[in-house]
Amino acid sequence: MPESASPTHNMPFSDSPNARSKSITTAELDTYGILNRHAAKNSAYQVGVTEDKGARRTMEDAHSFVVDFAGVRGQGFFAVFDGHAGKHAAEWCGNHFHEYLLSCMKRLGSLPIPDILNQTFHDVDESLSRMCEESAGKIHSGCTAVTAFLRIEDADGHQSFLPASQDGGDDLGSISSTESTSSPSASADEGTPKKKRRSLTGNRIRNAFKSLSGSNSGSPKSARSQSPSPNGKSVAEGATIVMPPTAARRVLYSANAGDARGVLCRAGKAVRLTYDHKGSDKQEAKRITDAGGFVMSGRVNGVLAVTRSLGDSSMKEFVVGAPYTTETELCDDDEFLILACDGLWDVTSDQAAVDLIHDVEDAQVASRKLLEDALANHTSDNVTVLVVRFKNANASPRGA
Repeated sequence: MPESASPTHNMPFSDSPNARSKSITTAELDTYGILNRHAAKNSAYQVGVTEDKGARRTMEDAHSFVVDFAGVRGQGFFAVFDGHAGKHAAEWCGNHFHEYLLSCMKRLGSLPIPDILNQTFHDVDESLSRMCEESAGKIHSGCTAVTAFLRIEDADGHQSFLPASQDGGDDLGSISSTESTSSPSASADEGTPKKKRRSLTGNRIRNAFKSLSGSNSGSPKSARSQSPSPNGKSVAEGATIVMPPTAARRVLYSANAGDARGVLCRAGKAVRLTYDHKGSDKQEAKRITDAGGFVMSGRVNGVLAVTRSLGDSSMKEFVVGAPYTTETELCDDDEFLILACDGLWDVTSDQAAVDLIHDVEDAQVASRKLLEDALANHTSDNVTVLVVRFKNANASPRGA
C-alpha cells in the first residue's frame, strides 16, 4: 500500500465481522518461531486452543502462541485477546503482539521481563491509537489481553547460555510474523520530537496493515530451509534454536489488562496470576475518578465494563493499557496454565476450571472441555480458552 494511501483503502481486515486468528499448524519439532505452530515433539509443554462465538452474533476474540519463542528451546509465548466494539484490535494483537514483545526484548534486554512486558503493552496500545487516528475513526475498537511468557533462565535470572549475537535480547530472525519487515522498529528516545515519534508509529501501522492484507510472499524465510549445524543446534537461514542447559530454571511471566484471566494449577490448586480490571473494583474506580472520569453501573463513564484495555483510544485518558504483571518460577508441582477471556470466567471459578481438567492430559481436549462447560453454563459472551500443559519440569521451587 502506498505511503499516501489511507489505511482504510483496500481494508486489510476481512469483510467478516468475526476476528481471525492465524491458522494453527503443526511441525515435527522445530517451529522457527512461526505463529500458532505446534511442535509435535515439544518436550517442554503442550498447547491447546478452543474458541466459539457463543451467544454473541459475532466473534471478537483472538489468540496466539509461539513455541520455542525467541529461538530458545522450551520457551513459549501465549495470549488471548478479547475484543469489544469490533474485532480489529483483538485480531491485530493476535497477529502482532508477539512481534512487539520481541522488539522490546531486543532493545530493552537489560531490563527485568515485567518491565519489558509493561513497555510492550504501552507500545501496542500506542500503535492501536495511531491505527484509529489513521483510519479516521473507522477502526476504534479495543481489547482486553492476557499474555504469558515462559522463559528459560539461569539461576540469577539471565540467559548466559545465549550466543553473543543474542546477548541482551533475542534473535529477531526467528520472529513469528507474517512478514519479518513488519516488526516494530525501536522506539525513539525520549528526547526525540513528538512529531518524529508519530511518524515512526505511523510507519509501523502501515506495515502492519500490509502484512494483514496478505501482501507477504509466504512463510517466513526462517521456515523454508533447515539443516543441522556442527554444534548440534537447529539452523534455518540464520535462525538458530538454542538448547539451554538442563539445570536452567523455567519462569512464567504473565501480564494482563482488563478481565481476561490467567490461572496456574499448582498441585491441583488454582493460583490466579492476573488481576481483573473492572469498574466494580474500588481501586480502579478511584483511579478513574481521580483522572476526572466516573463509574456508573460498573462501567467507565457509563460505557465500558473494563478499566484497562488495549485500544479504546477515545477513552484512553481513563481506560489505560498498563498491565498487571507477575513472575512465577515453575516447579514440579505446576501442572498447567489456563488463559481465557471472561466468557469462561463469568460462569466458572478458578478452582472449578482447574478441577474440571485436572485429569485431562491432552491440552487440546482440556481446552475444549472448558469451553463446552462455559457454553453449558449459558455464558453470554464469546469464549476462547488456551491451555498449556507443562512437561518434565526441571526447576525446583524457590518457595511457596
